[in-house]
Amino acid sequence: MKPILAITMGDPAGIGPEIIVKALSRQQTYEQCRPIITGDAKVMQWAVEQMGSKLTVHPIQKVQDALFSFGTLDVYDLACIDMSTFQPGIVQPQCGHAAFLSVTKAIELAMANEVDGTVTAPLNKEALHKGGHHFDGHTEIYAHFTHTKKYAMLLADEFLRVIHVSTHVPLRVACDRVKKDRIIEVTELIDDACHQFGIDKPHIGIAGLNPHASDGGLFGWEEEKEIAPAVKELRDRGFYVDGPVPPDSLFAKARCGQFDGVVAMYHDQGHIPFKVVGFQWDKKTGRMEASKGVNITLGLPIIRVSVDHGTAFDVAGKGIASAEGILLAIDYATKMAINRKNNPS
Repeated sequence: MKPILAITMGDPAGIGPEIIVKALSRQQTYEQCRPIITGDAKVMQWAVEQMGSKLTVHPIQKVQDALFSFGTLDVYDLACIDMSTFQPGIVQPQCGHAAFLSVTKAIELAMANEVDGTVTAPLNKEALHKGGHHFDGHTEIYAHFTHTKKYAMLLADEFLRVIHVSTHVPLRVACDRVKKDRIIEVTELIDDACHQFGIDKPHIGIAGLNPHASDGGLFGWEEEKEIAPAVKELRDRGFYVDGPVPPDSLFAKARCGQFDGVVAMYHDQGHIPFKVVGFQWDKKTGRMEASKGVNITLGLPIIRVSVDHGTAFDVAGKGIASAEGILLAIDYATKMAINRKNNPS
C-alpha cells in the first residue's frame, strides 16, 4: 500500500497552502503516496481559488474518512482561522497558532500510527511566538511532542546530504561542541538515513573544522584530538567513512557523487554550500525561483521531512511560488515510509 503522509498547512499567510495545492495537482503525487493536509479547510479552499485550480476540498475529522483520490484535497480540518481577518503575507498571531496546530496534529497522527510520515510546509517563527508558542521552529516542536532527546538536522537534495554536529549556537560554542562522541552519533544517524533512502553501503565524508583540516596541526588541534579518533572508531565498527576531509573540497566531492552523505562540524559550514547549490535566483526579478532542498529531522520515532525554505510572505497569495521543495520532501518521506514498512526493525 502507498504510505499515508500528513502534510502540514504551514503558516497560512505564507506560501505553504499554494505550494501544497501545486504539489497535489500532480497525479504523480497520488501515485507515490496518500496525502492528507492538516490545517484549515477554508484556507485551503482559498488557496485553490487563488491558484485557479479545479481541485475539490474535502474536510475530514478522521483519517478513515479520507478519499485519497486525485482531484480531491483531503483536509483534516482544524477550523483554526478566521477568514474575515485573514491576510496573506502578513505576520498574524492566529496564523502562527494555526501553523502550530497543524504540526501538532500531524505529530499526533504519526505517533498513533494513523499516518506513515509527515511533511511540513514552512512556518514563521515570529508569528509562532505571537500565537503563544515559544519554540525555535519545527525541529524543537517535534522533539518536544515526541519526547526525543537526541536528534539532528539533515539537509538533502537529489545529490547532496548534509548533517551537522551542531546547529543554532554561536560559532565559538560550535567549536567547543566538536567532540568525538557527537561526531559518531550524527554519523550513525546519517548512515541510517541513507539506508532508508535505499543506499546499501553509504560512503560518508566527515569534514574537518579548521582550514585544510588543520594541515597536520598547523591551524588547530580538533582534527587530531576529536575528529580523527571518531573516524577511526567508526571504521573499526564497519562504517564506510573518510575524514577529516578539508571542508573547502568535501562538498564539491560529495556533489559529484564521491560521498553519499557529509558530516559538517557546524551550521554554516553545511548550510552555505547546500543553499548555494539548491537555491536558484532570477537575476532580473531579484527573487528566488526555486529551492530544491529538504530538511529531515533524524532521531525521531516518526518521519518528518520539510521544505528548506521560508514562508516567502513577499510572494504569498500570488501563485508564483515554486513547489519543487515540497515535491522533493514528499518524495523523501515516501521513500523513508516504504523503507520503514519493509524493514520495521
